[in-house]
Amino acid sequence: MSVDSIGRVQSPRIIRIGGGIALEVAEVLSQLGLSRPLIVTDKNLMTLGHVATVTDVLDSAGLSWRVFDQVVEDPTDRCVDDGLAVLRSGDFDCIIGLGGGSPMDAAKAISFMSVNPGHVRDYKAPRQIDRCGPPVILIPTTGGTGSELTRWCVITDTAQPEKYNLSGLACVATAALIDWTFTTTKPLRITADTAVDSMTHAIEAYVSRKAFAYTDAFALAAMSAIARHVRTACKQPDNADARAALMLAASQAGMAFSNASVALVHGMSRPIGAHFHVAHGLSNAMLLPAVTEFSIGSSQARYATCARVMGWADDNDTDAFACDSLVQQLKTLNADLKVPRVGELGHKATQEMFTLMAAQALASGSPQNNPRIPTENEIVQLYGQVW
Repeated sequence: MSVDSIGRVQSPRIIRIGGGIALEVAEVLSQLGLSRPLIVTDKNLMTLGHVATVTDVLDSAGLSWRVFDQVVEDPTDRCVDDGLAVLRSGDFDCIIGLGGGSPMDAAKAISFMSVNPGHVRDYKAPRQIDRCGPPVILIPTTGGTGSELTRWCVITDTAQPEKYNLSGLACVATAALIDWTFTTTKPLRITADTAVDSMTHAIEAYVSRKAFAYTDAFALAAMSAIARHVRTACKQPDNADARAALMLAASQAGMAFSNASVALVHGMSRPIGAHFHVAHGLSNAMLLPAVTEFSIGSSQARYATCARVMGWADDNDTDAFACDSLVQQLKTLNADLKVPRVGELGHKATQEMFTLMAAQALASGSPQNNPRIPTENEIVQLYGQVW
């Protein structure tokens, strides 16, 4: 990154952060002149009572609402179409996306597809979607994707196994209410996976060829917090300090990668999710040590800084030592969090499948942001290494 690099930032108009902040949802709607939300979520959040937390506030404010709770993990184009049909069936003036990355991404896509023609796949990146639909208010419940603050969403195609990025002003929420109290119900596996997802966002944003000073600040703060708190949150799910720190870090990392972009880990992660239905955060964790080791020589100073802010190297250590420590500590973190190899989940892949996934990874554009831009064959080799 040069000192005269240019940064372009997009973020929500309203951002509120803190324990219990979701209870201000009616106030935020009023501030925006809105009163008839469609709530986009999933059935698990209905069962956990998180949806009722929001609807009780809306009821107390005398606001009308309806719930679409059919969002699936890694939301598909069909899921978007189903939500779009519900939106068009009522007199809604906004959308509340409540949940992890899947409901929030679905909410974004339902909004912009209500005013843009064609199929959602017609808008995959690098195309920018700037024609905005109804305002979107996002309330994250997991703390991982950072979708509440990003200009991205990811949708899975059902016609052919592919997860595609969608980007633009239409993917930026109007408001984000970031309430860590929802995350205390997360099981260990989801806590671990979403935390490493956020760590990956932060590291990739910091070493991205599109990084600049504004995104650096968010990325470094997120890395530091995640490294310090992830193990505590996994062992002590009710630890308020750890949960609050991870939720804030997820949003900071989201702001970083939304404006600096992700890189090779994400490019390779999406095809694993599309073809084998591995959770996004988990596939990121599987890839992060190997891809970091592959890339580290092309941005040694930046990777060394990552190690230092996470407490895995000291200021007086050489960059080379810090980089070695970073790779080893990422492997240790995976071991501590019991991150399996892809093949250990029972997924088998042929060389032909690796080649297809490598082509899809390159087509996403993310690998081109990596410090070391890989060839298709190098990506194939990396898939074989992590499998």
